[in-house]
Amino acid sequence: MPFQGFTAEDFDVFHIDGLEPRMEALIAGVRPKLNELGEELVPFLSLLTGEEMFPHVARHARRTVHAPNDTWVAWGPNKRGYKALPHFQVGMFHSHLFIVFAIIYESSNKVIFAEALSRHLGDVQAELPAAYFWSTDHLDPRGTAQADMDKSAFAELSRRLKEVKKAEVTCGLRIDRDDPVLADGDKLLNVIRQTFETLLPLYRMSF
Repeated sequence: MPFQGFTAEDFDVFHIDGLEPRMEALIAGVRPKLNELGEELVPFLSLLTGEEMFPHVARHARRTVHAPNDTWVAWGPNKRGYKALPHFQVGMFHSHLFIVFAIIYESSNKVIFAEALSRHLGDVQAELPAAYFWSTDHLDPRGTAQADMDKSAFAELSRRLKEVKKAEVTCGLRIDRDDPVLADGDKLLNVIRQTFETLLPLYRMSF
C-alpha cells in the first residue's frame, strides 16, 4: 500500500494528556506511518549518501513520567543506532512536520561540523533556502529561519557546538500541520527527497 501521508489526527496525538494514553495513540496511529516512511526512503538515502542507511523510529523508551511532545524517524549509517552520528530525520510536533539534518549532543561529529561550517559559511548562506530553519535544541519546536541567520548567529552556533557539551544542531524544512501536502503521500515523499538532497552538503560537512 502506498504511503498515505499524515492527518490532523496524527498531530492531535500530542494534545492527549498522560504518558500512557499518548504513547498508546502514538503506537497505534503514528508509529506505523513512521515505520513505513523509514523503509520507503532507505533506498533513496543510501543512494544519495553513497553508504547504507538504516531507519530508526523513536521509541521514547526512557520516558516514565512526561509524555513526548514530538516523535520521528531517523536515518543513519549505523544499524544499531543513530544518535552518535550525523543523520536525517522526519518527525512531528503538534504544530508541524519537520524534515532535517541533525547532529545531537551525543555525537562528537558536531565539532567537525562546526569547523566545516565556519569554512564554508558563504556556500551555506547562499545555497540553503531562506525558509529553512536552524535549531540548537532538537526538543524545542522553535528555531531561527535561515533568512535570519547572519554571520554572528552562525559564529555563535559554531562556538556552542565546539564548547558546550549538550549543544546540538538541526537544519531543514518545516511544514505546517494544515498544509495539504502532508495528506498526499506521493507529494510529501517528493518534498522529503528534495529536502534531503538540499541538506546533503551539511551531512557531508559533518565527517
